[in-house]
Amino acid sequence: MRMLKKNFLLVLFLILTSCGYEAIHSKKNIINYNFSITQLSFAGDRSINLKIKEKLNNHTKTKKGKEFILKVITKTEKLTIAKDSTGTPTDFKNTITINVEVFIENKIIDNLTIIESFSYKNDSNKINLKSYEKEIKNNLAETATDKIIFELSNIQ
Repeated sequence: MRMLKKNFLLVLFLILTSCGYEAIHSKKNIINYNFSITQLSFAGDRSINLKIKEKLNNHTKTKKGKEFILKVITKTEKLTIAKDSTGTPTDFKNTITINVEVFIENKIIDNLTIIESFSYKNDSNKINLKSYEKEIKNNLAETATDKIIFELSNIQ
């Protein structure tokens, strides 16, 4: 029985270490995207804009293929979805909207609109709630930026 456990763990270890997982937007895979961003301008929510800029930075350093100029406008919205009988909010929905105007040589070639949202329960501890909302906003911005990168790579 003990030998069976050791063999099982060994096989499990070998399978998991050779699964071939690789991050989609790693520096190694960045060569698969044949575009670069020559200029970025932002308007709207500052924290979302900083997250987008951070993720798009890899595409601004090298010149290759198509060269885009991006104008990014972001907006965030927090909605109360449900309230209890006393009128206290119980559920919220955080939505970010990102509008990206894509230019090549000062001619607009595409207009991308990406909307990401997440619903969550209220927390009686307001400090924890604020921290959780900030984390949600960062995660939504990252997901939306991944979609922007994918869309930019598919522009002909």
